[in-house]
Amino acid sequence: MALDAAPATDTFGRRFHYLRLSVTEVCNFSCTYCLPDGWKKSGPLSFLTVDEIRRLVAGFSNLGLSKVRLTGGEPTVRKDFNDIVGTVAASPGVAKVAVTTNGWNLARHVSDWRASGLSHINVSIDSIDPEVFRQITGHDKLNQVLTGLDMALSEGFSAVKVNAVLLRQTAEAGFDGWARFVRDRPVTVRFIELMKTTDNHDYFAAHHVKAQGLRDWLDNNGWTAGPRAVDAGPALEYRHPDHAGSIGLIAPYSPGFCDSCNRLRVTSRGKLRLCLFGDGGVDLRDLLQDDDDCDLLNARIVSGLTGKSWGHQLAQGLSGDLKNLAQLGG
Repeated sequence: MALDAAPATDTFGRRFHYLRLSVTEVCNFSCTYCLPDGWKKSGPLSFLTVDEIRRLVAGFSNLGLSKVRLTGGEPTVRKDFNDIVGTVAASPGVAKVAVTTNGWNLARHVSDWRASGLSHINVSIDSIDPEVFRQITGHDKLNQVLTGLDMALSEGFSAVKVNAVLLRQTAEAGFDGWARFVRDRPVTVRFIELMKTTDNHDYFAAHHVKAQGLRDWLDNNGWTAGPRAVDAGPALEYRHPDHAGSIGLIAPYSPGFCDSCNRLRVTSRGKLRLCLFGDGGVDLRDLLQDDDDCDLLNARIVSGLTGKSWGHQLAQGLSGDLKNLAQLGG
């Protein structure tokens, strides 16, 4: 850390170790809860370059952030994604480099990503029923994605996880199949409660189910909640003595969800977002054009943190200006 760099801390004393960096808004899936009509170009694809990403990550690592998650859209649609991984992994102070991916390119490139320094990988798999997977994503790709997931397990990643959005359709099918999925696979399956955005009000009303149903199932089937690491995301993870893997829950509508917030977000166009469900943001891109602007970048980030609120207002039906999760990577 630079001698004159203040740690990334907000006015509530919360310390930030974790950066979620979107590298594109483009996605090649058409998930019902996010982009049901598919991604459509609405302007120039002027996403952060590799050099801009290098300067951005250096600035955040100066402020004590040690974990970077690459998100999208679908981050791996970028042809220079492997270069991005290597650049982030080479940044002093960055100990963990993660990606959240839909798995489309996983089987083809996972070995290269690992060699470039990727240490953690999350694969979005909303159902392990092939037909339900196709209905949700718009693509008959489950077997391809699962092949990539199992390849990732053989590559020596520090952690391999699965993300599944908790939907009425999948919750009513139950969780026994997922328990069998992690019996012999050392993966964590994290169910993410469906969140309302400005574009999905009707879908949310029809498909949202409360996280309590999964909590009850876990409690009734011998699963026990474990501790969270200081740089972990918001998931509460449960383990079972008979299973190699674990099951997690991300419940943004639960009281106190934001109390331990430890993550910041930057959009694919270089804007610091203080909350996934906030408005606007702090533009950083003009300070990513020259290596000599590092001190100014650090100062702007620290100043921006004074505007971070205690928590989101999802319970009041307010989603900020977030249209869909592909905007910021969730």
